[in-house]
Amino acid sequence: MRPEVGIASDALGDAAATDARVGEVFLSADELRSRVEELGVEISRDYENRALLLVSLLKASFVFLTDLSRAIPIEHQIDFVELTGYNGADTGGHSRVRLLKDCAIPVTGLDVLLVEDVVDTGLTLNYLRKLLELREPASLRIAALLDRPYRRLVEDLPVDYVGFTVPDEFFVGYGFDVDGRWRNLPDLRLAKV
Repeated sequence: MRPEVGIASDALGDAAATDARVGEVFLSADELRSRVEELGVEISRDYENRALLLVSLLKASFVFLTDLSRAIPIEHQIDFVELTGYNGADTGGHSRVRLLKDCAIPVTGLDVLLVEDVVDTGLTLNYLRKLLELREPASLRIAALLDRPYRRLVEDLPVDYVGFTVPDEFFVGYGFDVDGRWRNLPDLRLAKV
């Protein structure tokens, strides 16, 4: 017999409530699910009969990628990259970016959709976009769960699929963490850091 998901989610929410860094719900699990399903329909329509590869940036994007992949009924592949920013920059943008894990699937000739948790300054995502463009994919587009276009430092970074435009806040849950914790919360909550 399968355990009830709601019961586990309630217990998880109760446990998170004891952490002073976990704030109120910003987007509920239902709001997230509904919007991701809408994005899946739109992406499926745009990529029908094409060789689609979803490339997710680790780590916060994995939950969004999982739900988005399930919402895309057409055939597609999945791969991951991991980047790190350094050189003393503030949160939300780094002056230098380094590739820690590269794609395992060659992107040449494929329609690549970069799947990102949040697009902020755009510096990290722009680095990855330029890197992958050198490998000659058939197309290269971006899907982001959250977008902060008012913080963009890269002018020519189109975000083709946006889940939500959000204020300049820190978040926890739905893949986002506070000190490596609470990525598994089903809702997106405000984080107190």
